Amino acid sequence: MQQVFDIFAQTLKTLWAHKLRSFLTMFGIAWGVGSLLLLVGLGEGFRAGNRRQFDQIGENVMFIWSGRAPALEGSFTSLRQYYLNDRDYRDIVNECPSVGKVTPVIQRSDIRAVSDFYQAAGQIIGVHPEFNQLRNMPLRDGRWINELDDAQRRNVIVIGDEVRRTLFLGRPAVGSTILLNGIRFTVIGTLQRIGHGDDLSQNLKSVVPFYTMREFFPPLNVGTATDVISVIDYQPKSRALHQAANEEVHRIIGRNHGFDPNNPDSFDEWDTVQTVDQVGKIFDAMNTFLGSVGLVTLTLGAIGIINIMLVAVADRTREIGLRKALGATNRSIMFQFFVEGAFLTLLSGGAGIAVAAGIMSALSGVNMGDFDPPKLVASTALLAVVSLALAGVAAGLYPARRAALLEPVEALRKE
Repeated sequence: MQQVFDIFAQTLKTLWAHKLRSFLTMFGIAWGVGSLLLLVGLGEGFRAGNRRQFDQIGENVMFIWSGRAPALEGSFTSLRQYYLNDRDYRDIVNECPSVGKVTPVIQRSDIRAVSDFYQAAGQIIGVHPEFNQLRNMPLRDGRWINELDDAQRRNVIVIGDEVRRTLFLGRPAVGSTILLNGIRFTVIGTLQRIGHGDDLSQNLKSVVPFYTMREFFPPLNVGTATDVISVIDYQPKSRALHQAANEEVHRIIGRNHGFDPNNPDSFDEWDTVQTVDQVGKIFDAMNTFLGSVGLVTLTLGAIGIINIMLVAVADRTREIGLRKALGATNRSIMFQFFVEGAFLTLLSGGAGIAVAAGIMSALSGVNMGDFDPPKLVASTALLAVVSLALAGVAAGLYPARRAALLEPVEALRKE
């Protein structure tokens, strides 16, 4: 144990003798480790924020809207409009084994809501009661629409948080009445605020029963059809089945509306599962790149420490010769310089990890808008520790071997 303390004391003495050179080399490793953890942590914060935004929409939700298909088979110049309808919805429910939850939506953005205090514009959507099982619609007060509301076409509404704040100015909303284009509706519930910042699109939505919406506010500009649906939201039974679910829905809609379902340009849709996977691949590539840059920085730092240790061997040649003449073994000499190199590497790397963790801890309470603060990634920290250990071995092994192979007579003769 005393030998280890002596080695550490000698290491500190050597560092102090070459203060600037030692500081710059150690700073290089600390900077590399700290930068690696901070950049990967920042990327992980972006990834978590992106995932949270999609979670606010709903888990693994897929959307399909009315679209335009070729007017004639194989034609790419003449297109015809088609509209989703009740038959499409029923067939998807009955004929798509990979689809789990599915719900039709009628939406309008031209309806003005008026309360006793103020008026507001926003999107009104008509949905079935199971809509909140598919989409993220957390209640703040009151209740959600139920089967009787839908079947009896009741004039009830659940309003978004921004609509509540605008129409009622801090007053109780549940139980009050509002006018939608002059038609009276009773507020039965309010929604929690979804997201934060300046994006108010989700918080300006209000929800009424599907059949009530169809009776009073059917989709506009759809011709003479009376069963048009604005959008169908659906969810695969599992994440792995999202592609199969997508193909089954395409097949149903292509068959019902008379066009080739294999033509992707005939569909207006959004697959959030695919989008999340694509964004995840971008973050994975970014983390790989940043990790590679960090490893290169660590390698350069290890080379710098090898240089310091070689200088230390040259400066202490007579000391090494004297110790070997007094009976020190090659193993003890090698162990001394190996420990010094590893100690330098781990000390500077530990400082980099500590600084990065401190910065991320300080940023944990900062509001970064749609993104989360940087997070210390356990796998990256483990990679940094392993890399430091390897760098320490490389930085200590070669100079230690050089020192151990010195002949005592030649070392004592060295000026």
